[in-house]
Amino acid sequence: MLQLRLTSLKALATVGLAVALIDVAPAFAQTSDAIGAAPPAASTPKQIRKAQRKAARAKKNAELKTLEKNGYQPGGDLTSYPQNLQNAENKSVAKPSNSVPASGQ
Repeated sequence: MLQLRLTSLKALATVGLAVALIDVAPAFAQTSDAIGAAPPAASTPKQIRKAQRKAARAKKNAELKTLEKNGYQPGGDLTSYPQNLQNAENKSVAKPSNSVPASGQ
């Protein structure tokens, strides 16, 4: 009786090991293909949206930085909020940064 149980246990262990190797083998093959490969370009819709959000955030941060250089303080005096923002916008339009003189000489 004991011999029968050990034999059954060995058979189950062998079958279980074979099933485990079959399930794991494709995972290793997929992983080894990806090792050393360059990351794919933003090709999926999720990656494209993420890149667009990142670009939009960078643009807004640059605009805010320009306004702050021209005197706008986002957390400052809220009683004159629209006027402070408009003044900073007018200053940034009046003197564009990184401009080349129009004389061309």
